[in-house]
Amino acid sequence: MSCNPSFGGIGKGILVREVDAMDGLCGRMADLGGVQFRILNRSKGPAVHGPRAQVDRVIYKRNMIETLESYPGLVLKSGSVADILLERGEDVDGLAARRLASQDSESAQLSATVVGVRLESGEIIRSRKVVITTGTFLGGEIHIGLKAFPAGRKGEAASTGLSKSLKDAGFRLGRMKTGTPPRLDGRTIDYSRMPRQLGDMPPTPFSFIHDTVPHADNQISCYQTRTTAAVHDIIRANFDKSIHIRETVRGPRYCPSIESKIKRFSEREGHIIWLEPEGLSEHTDIVYPNGISNTMPEDIQVQFLRQIPGLENVVMTQPGYGVEYDHIDPRELKRNLETKRVSGLYMAGQINGTTGYEEAAAQGILAGANAGLSAAHGGGNTNGSEPPQLVLDRSDGYLGVLIDDLITRGVEEPYRVFTSRSEYRLTSRSDNADLRLTRRAAALGLVRDPARLVRLDAVEADMASAQALLERVVMSPNSWVAKFGGDVRMAYDGQLRSALDMIRMGFLRDDVWTGARGPENTGAGQQQQRQPARPKLTRPPAARISDVVPAWADVPLEIQRRVITETMYHGYIKQQEQEVSLFKRDEGLRLPADIDYSRIGVLSREEIEKLSAVRPDTFGAAKRIDGITPGCILTLLKYVQRNPHSQGADQAANDGAVTQI
Repeated sequence: MSCNPSFGGIGKGILVREVDAMDGLCGRMADLGGVQFRILNRSKGPAVHGPRAQVDRVIYKRNMIETLESYPGLVLKSGSVADILLERGEDVDGLAARRLASQDSESAQLSATVVGVRLESGEIIRSRKVVITTGTFLGGEIHIGLKAFPAGRKGEAASTGLSKSLKDAGFRLGRMKTGTPPRLDGRTIDYSRMPRQLGDMPPTPFSFIHDTVPHADNQISCYQTRTTAAVHDIIRANFDKSIHIRETVRGPRYCPSIESKIKRFSEREGHIIWLEPEGLSEHTDIVYPNGISNTMPEDIQVQFLRQIPGLENVVMTQPGYGVEYDHIDPRELKRNLETKRVSGLYMAGQINGTTGYEEAAAQGILAGANAGLSAAHGGGNTNGSEPPQLVLDRSDGYLGVLIDDLITRGVEEPYRVFTSRSEYRLTSRSDNADLRLTRRAAALGLVRDPARLVRLDAVEADMASAQALLERVVMSPNSWVAKFGGDVRMAYDGQLRSALDMIRMGFLRDDVWTGARGPENTGAGQQQQRQPARPKLTRPPAARISDVVPAWADVPLEIQRRVITETMYHGYIKQQEQEVSLFKRDEGLRLPADIDYSRIGVLSREEIEKLSAVRPDTFGAAKRIDGITPGCILTLLKYVQRNPHSQGADQAANDGAVTQI
């Protein structure tokens, strides 16, 4: 964890659970090192709940290293990559390796094959599959005030040779920026006047194979303070002393620097800061002040920090700084995160224009899985078919949304996941990632621990049993009204209804999402944050489920949550399944990879440029490209139907038309 000491959040927490569902590590490691757990968005419906955890850096790093060093089949090698070794197609069987000459991106369709990498030491490592995950190190440059120097993060060198290698291969590189706040000595902070934020009790683990977490009873507190007008005045007066706030390079819109906040929201008198300890007190005294990433000179940072309530005597242990770095245009990627330009070369993380641990981890498991699957099958099956691949679409989960957004729309600023980006968030929830993805990953050989599948079988059986329990309690309207004590209004239509039906109608509900907070320590000004509200209902429930179905009290809390969520959303999920069916139809209509869009005379220049840049593989993907009109889609459909050599022609002819144009 090179920046903030936390995992998850709104949208991001669902990504972590999707990674875990496919047997990825970050969720398990966050559970083992987590020191505060919260479900964000509790006041809203469970479809947008965001699991989040503060994580002890020392514990996380130790557990991750131990796990990787003992991982079967994995060999770790330390070194800095300076060059990617490529061959043209006709030289694949030869021994010589060379970099590909520059060429226009639009003509770069599998024009070379990766054969390995060269380290800065001169050592060559041969490989037919390479995954690049450079973070902020690709051409990285750190900014503090007017100072700028090459680095990927403080104290670690940037990768400059690799940027040149990618440019020489013809990749379009862009430039983005991000930042990190100063680090503070927690012993010099006065918490007595700050609202305190406690963790959930009991905590909700990220991993589906964990029932609890090691530090459930030892969770730390976070504290809230805010900037002041004096802080804003100091920063505003020193805008000219920072080169990082220039507008020529785009930074993260949803996690902006304090300079950007002051510029963009000049009317605001203050901005919230969360003081987040970087771990247990026996490991560190460092505090991460979330909300004030900045690139001011060091002396200016100390000045404005000491104008913040509670930080009047704070000691800054490390200044905040900004980082500029290179990224590729993600429209040069396929859905499996292999590059269109170079066979066997995969990209994941910030090199694709994303931001955050969670987005990087999600891309990493998909790119790594597909590189491994392709290598294991020799690049293809003996009958000439493509090797099995892990490919997810928008209806499969947030990882599918992330990949689709990247490869069809590209990026103009660091991309992060939100629940609002998904059209199918009712079915792509944090609680059902295992039901959606675990068996799919297991079928490809990605799930290493058989206990995960055994546990999934047990969860499904428990859910079916709990649902049957509710379905067995059936009464007439008169009997239900009598059961509720006459305090409800419902139709006296004589129709028998089960307890499951009554949950769907809102008459029965248990408040299973409101997690109790931990015990409050005494102390001046240390006030507990307000309890989150329960999910809003169409009508107040007339009774608790266990009042009507006593055996419900014996159902495990996690199973109760899953069953109630599925029941609440039942009608909407049925509607969304129909939408997914239409979406799948469009995704099933393939577009040939070799279409020369410039030869389709009725397309506009803008449409030709966008289609050529993205090269969508389906009609559904083409529809999602910004600026592509319904008329353009119809033109493409007719073109494919008229082209007898097109691999998508038969499908398009049989299906007749693209849905919902």
